Amino acid sequence: MSANKREQEKRLEGYTRALIEAARAEGRLNADLIQWQHARKFSPEVLETLGAMQANEDFGLIEDVADQFKELLDAEDTTITVVVTTTVPLDDKLRSKIKDTLGLQFGASIYLVERVDPSILGGIVVETRGHRYDASVRAQLTYIKNKLSLNTVESEM
Repeated sequence: MSANKREQEKRLEGYTRALIEAARAEGRLNADLIQWQHARKFSPEVLETLGAMQANEDFGLIEDVADQFKELLDAEDTTITVVVTTTVPLDDKLRSKIKDTLGLQFGASIYLVERVDPSILGGIVVETRGHRYDASVRAQLTYIKNKLSLNTVESEM
């Protein structure tokens, strides 16, 4: 084994042990492991920006940077990503109708991400730009249940 390879393995173990000890001290071993699994997907630019933010002690701005990044991207991009959840897969006719309706409503092209979730029982859930529009049967049943519970409590008073 070359000296360079041994030195690299030594640095690797040092980094890993430091992370484990810090995570153990804070009681977040699993959370940190998940973060590291996601970190390997970061682009060099994201890692460089995080390094610069750390050097300037600006980690408190991470959420603000993420929010502003999204705002600027949304302002420049004329295509809106919409996540639609239904109980069964969409057919072409319904897919087209959803895209046309939302395109008119938002005044933009729609990139549709489809999810199937039988637990919503029926209806549709639409998520876009940080907003969730829940017209699922499950949500309607929950609303009715809460309304009935509130009326029952009020009538007993």
